[in-house]
Amino acid sequence: MRYLTAGESHGPGLVTIVEGLPSGMKVTAEGIGNELARRRLGYGRGRRMALERDELEIMGGVRFTLTLGSPVAVIVRNTEWEQKWSEEMSAGPGQSRRPLTTPRPGHADLAGMVKYDTKDARDILERASARETAARTVVGYLAKQMLFGVGIEVVSHVVGIGEEMSTIDVLPTPSDLDTIDESPVRAFDSEAETRMISAIESAKADRDTLGGVVEVLVYGLPMGVGSHVHWDRKLDAKLAEALMSIQAIKGVEIGDGFTSATRRGSAAHDEIYYSEGEFTRTSNRAGGTEGGMSVGGVLRVRAAMKPISTVMRPLDTVDVATKEADKAFRERSDVCAVPAAGIVAETVVAIAVAKEMQRKFGGDTMGDFIAAVDAYRKRVAAF
Repeated sequence: MRYLTAGESHGPGLVTIVEGLPSGMKVTAEGIGNELARRRLGYGRGRRMALERDELEIMGGVRFTLTLGSPVAVIVRNTEWEQKWSEEMSAGPGQSRRPLTTPRPGHADLAGMVKYDTKDARDILERASARETAARTVVGYLAKQMLFGVGIEVVSHVVGIGEEMSTIDVLPTPSDLDTIDESPVRAFDSEAETRMISAIESAKADRDTLGGVVEVLVYGLPMGVGSHVHWDRKLDAKLAEALMSIQAIKGVEIGDGFTSATRRGSAAHDEIYYSEGEFTRTSNRAGGTEGGMSVGGVLRVRAAMKPISTVMRPLDTVDVATKEADKAFRERSDVCAVPAAGIVAETVVAIAVAKEMQRKFGGDTMGDFIAAVDAYRKRVAAF
């Protein structure tokens, strides 16, 4: 499976093309729409989330709600395009009436302007925007559908906003997902939820922004997905790459990650036991991977999101046209987008896992894919 996306934040729409999906997989516009709606969740989101409505259309690859095996194409239209952006973001002749020449610290603006030789930051920020993740959320829905067919489910939740961290040790399961989505900050820890909301309110009052930490869990993944034989086939490497590709993510942890670095080896690993016909562990410090492969337990990864770079108190910068000191321009933005980042993290983890499952088991049809996974699980059980 591979995919490409195209489109800008305030352009006419975002286009997603996904190639390599098996035929016979259930896909609906409603299902895609539900995932896109989840991406808009979260306390601390800006006014755009209230205005944003994801009008989508499946353009190819699906007939009577089932994939055909050909590329799946989906367009998510920008409902503000006609009224507000058709001139400023036109693909036809013309020029901007208000070029943005004061790049924002923390964004792609300055490096992109230099790299692509433009004095208008809009040429860079439109594609660098986190709005692009709406297109990847479409891919994530398709990946989740494929995984669900073989009993694999992906769950995310927020474990920290600013300095306020969850303190519970219990991991949410797929049955908890609706409850998590009902939380204003998508927290599984209800006590931490209250503290997180207060932190967002405090940052908003100070005209500032907040980052945080999200956790993604994968249930039902069989042992042996990924490989130790080459660096670029390691499952944990794929997961780290996927999570670091999300806008504003600055750190990734698999299992206990950084905490493990402070322990002695005798307290850092998951000892192996054999009981009732299967290999078991009493801990999951490694996060469900060893040697670049899944070990059959819950896959557990975390991603750290920096505070949003566009703040209500503009930061110092330089006007690229005059080279004079100035203040960065402001685009409409959020105070905190960590809850939405959890949905996007779900998306990219699902895509990474689906790709590795497909690499291992193949299958031109969902029936072939399911049969191959079932046969492998039987072999593992008999090992």
